[in-house]
Amino acid sequence: MIIVSDKAKERILELKQEEGRKDNENIRVSVKGGGCSGLMYDLGFDENIADSDKIFEDNGIKILVDKKSLLYLAGTTLEFTDGLNGKGFQFVNPNASRTCGCGESFAI
Repeated sequence: MIIVSDKAKERILELKQEEGRKDNENIRVSVKGGGCSGLMYDLGFDENIADSDKIFEDNGIKILVDKKSLLYLAGTTLEFTDGLNGKGFQFVNPNASRTCGCGESFAI
């Protein structure tokens, strides 16, 4: 399961409206190879649901995750920060053994 913080929910809904997204477009979270720590998070809107996708809903936000990525993301919280030290979505992943300074890549 992936948890969506209140601030992340607010920003997702704002982006959906600003970008003119359809109601059936959900959030897709995946993990890809790359980044300075070996694995990178990928976050975007997607209206396509594959048979192998796992679908979660938290805080009114539907999240799509492919089976491979799910192994790395279980228990992760999606946060949004807009403070002085940076702005954007952040993943708080209890499975990560280390993360890079920007928080966009991690290792298990």
